[in-house]
Amino acid sequence: MTQNSSLMLKLEQGLEPAAPLLLDSPHSGRFYPDDFRFICPQAWLRQTEDALVDELFASAPKQGITFLHALFARSYIDPNRAENDIDPRMLDGAWPAPLAPTERSLAGHGLIRHLCRGAPVYAGKLSIEEVKRRIETCYRPYHATLEKSLGELKNHFGTVWHINCHSMPSALHHTAALTPLHPQADFILGDRDGSSCEKVFTAFAAQTLRALGYCVALNDPYKGVEVIARYGKPGQGVHSLQLEVNRALYMDEKTLQPSAGFEKLRHSLEHLISELRGWVIQRAGLQRLAAE
Repeated sequence: MTQNSSLMLKLEQGLEPAAPLLLDSPHSGRFYPDDFRFICPQAWLRQTEDALVDELFASAPKQGITFLHALFARSYIDPNRAENDIDPRMLDGAWPAPLAPTERSLAGHGLIRHLCRGAPVYAGKLSIEEVKRRIETCYRPYHATLEKSLGELKNHFGTVWHINCHSMPSALHHTAALTPLHPQADFILGDRDGSSCEKVFTAFAAQTLRALGYCVALNDPYKGVEVIARYGKPGQGVHSLQLEVNRALYMDEKTLQPSAGFEKLRHSLEHLISELRGWVIQRAGLQRLAAE
């Protein structure tokens, strides 16, 4: 097992790739750097973490599956946003390149979060240099590592599948796709309506989870954001699927501590990874034979 444990990210992978499958968790980081001079309660910022997601998927490297996760807090800088998704109103000067703020950044939670529960995260505006430093030390290394790892797997196997792992607040994901008997989903799978991943992979992941007794929704309300939009290119043999898991299944959402359901869910996800591992190995082999 080789491991890259820098201050800002962690990459775990086998000495030889065992399957064309990679998992990443961009929001489970718990490191708050010294230069993160927030004024709101840290407990509020911690509620934005995908707490414990890295631990839920910890079995992936043991199965020979590459696993990348951020160590820095997403409220410091968010890898699941575009690099230019910055609200210019939060800066103390003019950004040296064109910005493209989305509704998310204008609502305070773009690349650099500046609102939390409607309250300011900072006492004033951030300097251009400070934001650039976060991009250079956290954001770009994360994406460079993810891109390189996906490329290596694709070169080795001819194609690669990628699961972008997240958690979702239990109170915020009611979806019209579910019946009144199932008003909440345990998992939501997002493939940007089939544009970031082949639909048969999404369907197999959903089928596997449903067979374990979970309620699964597709693309509603979470379709996937920057990470799978950037890397998911089914026509080029790179398939990216976002997975959201209901936090009520495994933790106390106020304290962020594991609940009695944590171990059950961890075992379920271990089974899911094992099933996906077998599926992608077979799928890659069939595709390679077809190409020959």
